[in-house]
Amino acid sequence: MYRSVSELPKPGKPLPDKLFYKIGEVSKIVGVEPYVLRYWEMEFPFLRPRKNKSGQRVYVKKDLEILLQIKSLLYKERYTIEGVRKRLSAIHMRSLYSDNEGKISDPNRDPLKVIKHVKRRLREILNHLE
Repeated sequence: MYRSVSELPKPGKPLPDKLFYKIGEVSKIVGVEPYVLRYWEMEFPFLRPRKNKSGQRVYVKKDLEILLQIKSLLYKERYTIEGVRKRLSAIHMRSLYSDNEGKISDPNRDPLKVIKHVKRRLREILNHLE
């Protein structure tokens, strides 16, 4: 846990190197109250932290990056909740259907690429669970 504000990561600085973060730590890193994080989970379907055996939310670095993006869009760029949802959903979908060179590929034209992508993502999830 962070003891003072000076220990918190500054914007643009790397996040603390941990595998998992509890909601209190994430709250301090992102700079919003825990109830705001829980509200954002309801509003943004792509933000779904896992829960441990005792039911506590467990965030990974990818979740932190998404949360920092949401905060930036809401507070700095003044997007609405719906605007952030649309913007990040579009980015999320683009990453699902883009190839390694960043080009958007139509999943209907090349289902093999989509299958490879899904397999790769499932392996990443499996690695997080182990």
